[in-house]
Formats: sequence, C-alpha cells, structure tokens
Amino acid sequence: MPEILDLARTQVLERGVGLDEAGVLAVLRLPDECVPDALQLAHEVRMRWCGPEVEVEGIVSLKTGGCPEDCHFCSQSGLFTSPVRSVWLDIPALVEAAKQTAKTGATEFCIVAAVRGPDDRLMKQMREGVAAIRAEVDIQVAASLGMLSQAQVDELVEMGVHRYNHNLETCRSYFPNVVTTHSWEERWDTLRMVRDSGMEVCCGGILGLGETVEQRAEFAVQLAELDPHEVPLNFLNPRPGTPLGDRPVVEGKDALRAIAAFRLAMPRTILRYAGGRELTLGDLGTRDGLLGGINAVIVGNYLTTLGRPAGDDLALLDELKMPVKALSATL
Repeated sequence: MPEILDLARTQVLERGVGLDEAGVLAVLRLPDECVPDALQLAHEVRMRWCGPEVEVEGIVSLKTGGCPEDCHFCSQSGLFTSPVRSVWLDIPALVEAAKQTAKTGATEFCIVAAVRGPDDRLMKQMREGVAAIRAEVDIQVAASLGMLSQAQVDELVEMGVHRYNHNLETCRSYFPNVVTTHSWEERWDTLRMVRDSGMEVCCGGILGLGETVEQRAEFAVQLAELDPHEVPLNFLNPRPGTPLGDRPVVEGKDALRAIAAFRLAMPRTILRYAGGRELTLGDLGTRDGLLGGINAVIVGNYLTTLGRPAGDDLALLDELKMPVKALSATL
C-alpha cells in the first residue's frame, strides 16, 4: 500500500486528524490501481468519524437567472449568452417544492437565489417563504443567497434558517481565473460571519474548472481550515454559452481520487454529492463514491441541470444498506 495511505490510516482513521496539503496532493496523484484502496480507507474514515447515515437534501431556486456576477461556469449569469433567463418562484410553489422534497425522506430543503447578494425584495420573499414552509412542512430550511451583510446574517438566523450555503468554488490562487466581479476574500468574509452566527456552514466548490491537481489540494485544505459542517462536491457540467462551456468533463477516476482526498482532509465533515456526478461518474461511479467517503446526496434536479431521479438514489442507498438520516436526529 502507498506510504500516504499508511500515514492516513494512522493519522486520519485512528486519530481523526485530516491530511495536510502535501498529503492531499499525494492522494490526488495515486496511480489508478491504488484508487480502490484510497476509497476503501476513505469509507472507513467516514464510518468511524461520521457514522453510516446519509443526509438527503433537495434544492429549489427562488430566483433563477439574471445574476450580475460573471462566474465562468454558471449559466445563470446575466452577462453570458446561455439560455437561462430571470424567473422568480412564488410562495405556494416554494411550499410545494418543500413538500415534494420531504416526501423523498430528505431532511434538508435549500432555497437558492442567483444573486450577488440579497436585496430587500429577496429578504422579504425569504421571510414569507421560510414562514410558510415551517408552517406546513417538517423539514430543515437552508439558504444560498450569495454574499451577506451582518444584518442579513442576523435576519436569516431570526427566520430559523439553520444552514447557509456559500461555495468558495475553487482555491484562492485559481479563483480570479473563474470570477472577476468579486473576490475570494469577499466570499470568505460571508462564511466567517455565518459561522460566527451559529448557523451551520455549507461550503464547497466545483472540480474541473481548469485548476491543476496542486490547486485541488490547496482547495481541500482551505476548506478544512474553514471547518464547514458540510462540503458539496460538484464536478463541472459545462454549460453552453458560458466561458467554460467547452471544458472537458472530469475523468471518473480523477473524481474518485478527489472524493477520497477530500474525505481524508476532512474526516468529520458531511461530504455531499452535488452537481455533475451523473455526467462524470455515471451509476457505477456514483456507487463507488458512496463507498468511498461520500455521506450526503442532493436528490432530484439541480438549479439548471438535470440530476438522477430521487427514487434511483434512495434505492441505491437501500441496496448499500446506508440509512437515510432521520429529521428527528437533526433537530
């Protein structure tokens, strides 16, 4: 077995201490024949430090498209020629989406808006929407509304939003190649305020944006430094009309290396399958990742791309004998 996996077995599995940047990089560089061993160890780490349960989440877009930012992977930017156009969801539709999400067994429902940060109109929509959901659906409400002020953080806490998603997207050194309309540091400031407020922090990113393998390792340890409750791991699904629309899809083996590496960097974190896994990994790879450190999934569709049917993921979890985390355990 490679030296890095021996080290990880002692340091991560036995002591619960994540790998440093050099260690993560060594996992990302493992030869193909060692990937199954890395996934097996990552699975043992997940079972030891997180347990067998898998957290299931559904997401819905309150405001889709028309965003003023230039995130080069995103078809919701109003600056690109992608076909997504600005749409707002009304409150009854939001409640219905939460009900449908709860029927899958999901404990998390995340309300997402394509904005730089929320304005007064969006915060009013959130207030009304969260109140309506809480009155009718037994589910945890999370939010993803871009960059926040301290007052907005406090208001979300008051509404009862328990987790906030704001992805760093990629490592600090590569971020300017992907976004030019705001900085990595601005995103970090929002995340720091969210963490200090007592809300759970959900922060991940997208692999396959053109970053090097060294920058993937950098990203993993920057996330570990933030110590988020949850890390959604996306793989680029190149969208027509965006600057990254012609980028190649991440190779399946590289995606699996990354899953193992991120788990070994963050042994206690919820590591969630998010966008692009269907394209990058397919059914077989999805199974490998669930047996290689992943312990949460987004079910159904994503914001502008199709996912797997929720029933397919739930059937796979049942086949793998992975219990879905119950709501009562999260409240």
